[in-house]
Amino acid sequence: MMQVRIIAVGRAKEPFFRQGVEEYIKRLTGTAKVTIVELADEPTPAGASAAEKAKVLDVEGSRIMKTIHPGEYCILLDLAGTAMTSEVFAGKIEELTLAGTSRFAYVIGGSLGVSDDVRRRADLRLSLGPMTYPHQMVRLIIAEQLYRACMIAKGAQYHK
Repeated sequence: MMQVRIIAVGRAKEPFFRQGVEEYIKRLTGTAKVTIVELADEPTPAGASAAEKAKVLDVEGSRIMKTIHPGEYCILLDLAGTAMTSEVFAGKIEELTLAGTSRFAYVIGGSLGVSDDVRRRADLRLSLGPMTYPHQMVRLIIAEQLYRACMIAKGAQYHK
């Protein structure tokens, strides 16, 4: 069974986002064990300088790096990453699992993004497209796409 951790900087505050994520996690029961790891976001002063922003990225990046387990395939949600269709994403996950990968960490950075250390640690940098989404919504999108990938791999009707 696939083990997935969604590592996110900041808390999911809106109940409808949390409920949506919980629904997809429930649907994945028996296929994947999904857990959410919330990391504290570092306060960014209003009008922060480049040096202050870099410090925030370093502190949050350090928290992320300590949370990623050795042996986990790390997928970083990154605007500058590779965009994929649902079918290509499903194929990538299936290819990895067939090759023996069963542990995945999906990383969602803070409001400033992620540190270079986190980018270097990522095995895959995945873009959800050029638009910016609230981080809470990204959790929901990833949970849904994981479910969709599993349904595509099974040949189920959900994706149609």
